[in-house]
Formats: sequence, structure tokens, C-alpha cells
Amino acid sequence: MNKKVLILDDDIDILQICAIVLKKKGFDVSTLNNSNQIVEHVRSQQPDVILMDNWIPGPGGIQATKELKNTPDLQSIPVIFFSANSNVTQLAKEAQADYFLQKPFDITELEAIVQMALNQPVQEQ
Repeated sequence: MNKKVLILDDDIDILQICAIVLKKKGFDVSTLNNSNQIVEHVRSQQPDVILMDNWIPGPGGIQATKELKNTPDLQSIPVIFFSANSNVTQLAKEAQADYFLQKPFDITELEAIVQMALNQPVQEQ
């Protein structure tokens, strides 16, 4: 069975590009353009990795990631926080994300970080 990736971003172009790239690599990809009811969405989709934008409508990337990381049955799902903010490293840390990706990024960076998230165990917070 293919690994599942859930991408959250309000930029349709980013969603489409990421989905195309990751589908070509054999992943099942789902997308959301807001972070409302994040726990319910993640429970229903059961992704193996999540790409979370910082400026996503709803509670936002930081709060949505914190919610996931504070939900016992979901906290082990790796979250890759991605943003065009120059302080993406600090934002990812504040959100309790497992990885971060600076926008703009190239396709090989995206592929590499998703593979890294899937192949390495998530460290306890």
C-alpha cells in the first residue's frame, strides 16, 4: 500500500504542484485548503506524513500542528511545517513540527524531506 501524504495550504498552485510531484513518486496525496477541524480530517484520512503551511485559514499552521501533536493517537504522524517566512525554523519549533521546509523550495527538496519524514522515527517531543 502506498504511503499517504496530507498537504494543507491555501495556495492552490502549491497544492497542485506538491500533489503532482508526490503522486509521481508513488504517494497517495490528499489536500486541504484550511486547518479547520484538523484532528477530524487527520483521523479520517490517516496520513503517514503531513505538510502544513503556516498561513493556512482556520486556526493556522502553528495551532493546527500543536493540536495534532497534543492528540495522543495522532502525535506520531510526522509534520513538515512549510512557510515563506524567513523564520520558518522558529515557527516549526513553536508548532512542535518534526521538520520544516522553506518556501520557495525545489522539487528535490520536497521529495527529500518527505522521504526523510517517512524513513526516520519521529523523536519524542
